[in-house]
Amino acid sequence: MATEAPSDVPEAIPRMESHILSELAAHRAKYSDRNNGSTAVPPLVVGVQGPQGSGKTFLTSILRDVQKAPPHNLSVAVLSLDDLYLPHDGLVNLAAAHPDNALLKGRGQPGTHDVPLGTEVLNKLKRINDPDAAGVALELPSFDKSAFDGEGDRAPHGAVDRPPIDVVLFEGWCVGFYPISREQLERRYVQPVKGLGDDFLQRKGYRLEDIADVNERLKNYVSWWNLFDAFIQIKPPDEHPYTYIYKWRLQQEHHMKAEKGGRGMTDEQVEKFVDRYIPGYVFFGDGVVDGYEEAPGKRSLPPWSGHGLQIRIGENREVVDVSKF
Repeated sequence: MATEAPSDVPEAIPRMESHILSELAAHRAKYSDRNNGSTAVPPLVVGVQGPQGSGKTFLTSILRDVQKAPPHNLSVAVLSLDDLYLPHDGLVNLAAAHPDNALLKGRGQPGTHDVPLGTEVLNKLKRINDPDAAGVALELPSFDKSAFDGEGDRAPHGAVDRPPIDVVLFEGWCVGFYPISREQLERRYVQPVKGLGDDFLQRKGYRLEDIADVNERLKNYVSWWNLFDAFIQIKPPDEHPYTYIYKWRLQQEHHMKAEKGGRGMTDEQVEKFVDRYIPGYVFFGDGVVDGYEEAPGKRSLPPWSGHGLQIRIGENREVVDVSKF
């Protein structure tokens, strides 16, 4: 039975929908030209990146429902980067093993995810339409952010998807972020963080060595990004690249706590939680558009270059600009 399309959709959805339908048509055409169309068409894998509280998870869920409904009737799987976090004991052990790195004290930064699990799931999704998959269902991982007073833990069960799948939406706050060179790390470390003060990184106790550690861990995620066919980025305005994130994430936590009987983080915990993410945006966020320096003097664009959609939003998450990249 077809899914019923939502009656009232956010203004970003038609732009996102149009982008994906265009990319899907080109994706299918590419495979139809191979072996006279006898090759199974893998799902179109779309990365969706946006900061905490920007609405990326909500928009992704609405986008899924719109695509599954008539007239498109697509089969859409949604995977969240958040659902790939280490289980609670893994997060605790990671923090204990690196007591001096404040960026690893809790979930968030690259290094706090289960990379082997993510690799396994993404590769299975990429191949789920292959004839040898024989209709095998795939249960996706899930993470309960309200467990352990907001520290979170892996949930026992997740969504189940079955082939054929037309589109995979992989959403997350640092999806598409790339590691940078040591020279870039050192240069950015001494620069002011716009809207948060000249000494934000130092004031919060984030050492250059801590960020270099995360940078190294981020290298393990690049193989995930290599599986993407297209991209959507939801981005705050340049005038307020970070300050709105605190407001958005606090609103998100209050909403979740209302649904979970009050379980979750306090306002102070939310602020500290967002603090831990800011270095990720500052140091690695421009990789979504610019890619990374593969070797000195040799820059590689991301695989979705030419297939990306950037949606800029204002303080109240309203769309202020849309562009391709």
